[in-house]
Amino acid sequence: MSIYDLITLGEAMIRLSPTDDERLEQAPRLQVRIGGAEWNVACALARLGLRAAWVSRLTRNPLGQRIAAEARFHGVDTGQVVWTDEDRVGVYYLEPGPPPRGSQVIYDRANSAASRLQPHHLEPSLFGSARAFHLSGITPALGPSCRDAAMLALEHA
Repeated sequence: MSIYDLITLGEAMIRLSPTDDERLEQAPRLQVRIGGAEWNVACALARLGLRAAWVSRLTRNPLGQRIAAEARFHGVDTGQVVWTDEDRVGVYYLEPGPPPRGSQVIYDRANSAASRLQPHHLEPSLFGSARAFHLSGITPALGPSCRDAAMLALEHA
């Protein structure tokens, strides 16, 4: 029997967005949310009642703790998150653009903890303990160590 219905592997970031359709350069305050392809999938499926786990690497600070806490709030198992006192949490800025102006996204994820995920951070047998494994193309594109970690997870899924 599978321990999980789904395991995901990837980066979650802090999302900062202006309120009230304001532009980033004019916004007096920013709304804080969490986002990331694999994190979003894990949260959505957990909310539907499936057993979901999310694997990543987070900085041990209030931002990393917020990301993990919100995943747990949605029912996601974060027990395989790798914690570090180094690096940083990635951030992205989303400026929603009402028509005819389109939305704009600015990523600030260089040197994030997740972008430095390495194969030795993972427990390979974990990936065989799920009915399904979800990985987007973003994670392997973050760098060679993330690509190698993603390949290790795929080999054991």
